[in-house]
Amino acid sequence: MLLRRKFLPRSLRDIGCFLMMFIFIPITFVFEITIVLPDFHATNGIIYILTCLLGLFLLFNLQANMLACMLIDTSARTIVLTPPSNDRQRQYWRYCSACEMLAPPRSWHCSICDTCILKRDHHCGFTGSCIGHNNHRYFVFFLLYLAIGATYATVYNSLYFWWLHADTYVNWLTMIKIVFPMLMICFDVSWQNFYLLIYMLNIIASAYSMVLIAYHAPYIMRGAKNCEKNSKRYDLGVRRNLEMVLGRRMLLAWLSPFIKSDLPHDGIHWENVMDDAEKDR
Repeated sequence: MLLRRKFLPRSLRDIGCFLMMFIFIPITFVFEITIVLPDFHATNGIIYILTCLLGLFLLFNLQANMLACMLIDTSARTIVLTPPSNDRQRQYWRYCSACEMLAPPRSWHCSICDTCILKRDHHCGFTGSCIGHNNHRYFVFFLLYLAIGATYATVYNSLYFWWLHADTYVNWLTMIKIVFPMLMICFDVSWQNFYLLIYMLNIIASAYSMVLIAYHAPYIMRGAKNCEKNSKRYDLGVRRNLEMVLGRRMLLAWLSPFIKSDLPHDGIHWENVMDDAEKDR
């Protein structure tokens, strides 16, 4: 699998989103194991140790899948494209004037990445890269682990703030800080407010990741990509559709981005998949 030479985010928006995630995730992990968890479990107890190990597993998969999205090249420029000889199948290919080449079905040019992306789903601001054929798996697991990790932290943090430390946080001033976070950042810099900021970011990350999962999941299950008009054109059934994204070893791929899970398709000749999907209907 080829790696991108220029993998760092390019636009100002991408840089901001990437830095927020890359810095926020480890800080949250440190906050949970050093501040929150010791108030619930003895630091030498089995529950604390198991919770820390689970946190390490989530942290590893979050960061590793995020970096995999950035590093793995899914552009059309890195491979030799051979259009089909069949005129009926070749009609699905199109000429990209920016790349000056024939682009295969489902590939689109990204102005930020400045190249055509194989089975381009969308441009992800958090990774500063396009999500396409070769890195779609890592984006899915990045979202999944973000939702699990952020929700898990939010539950613990809610109990920490509103139950264990209710005498400190349950008041009108805290409510004002949550509604107007810039006030506490600019005018009252303290550890108490920093903890509240982490709590708020976890709530946002949990809600946002769940919304994204709910949005992308139906497309993946139907074999479609983001905003594909004819969603049934490439529908091969739920299992085969999942394999197109997660690979042949999808039952193990969730454990680590380093587990090899080959995709059953080259990301180029989708006209063959269209024919198979038409036979199944």
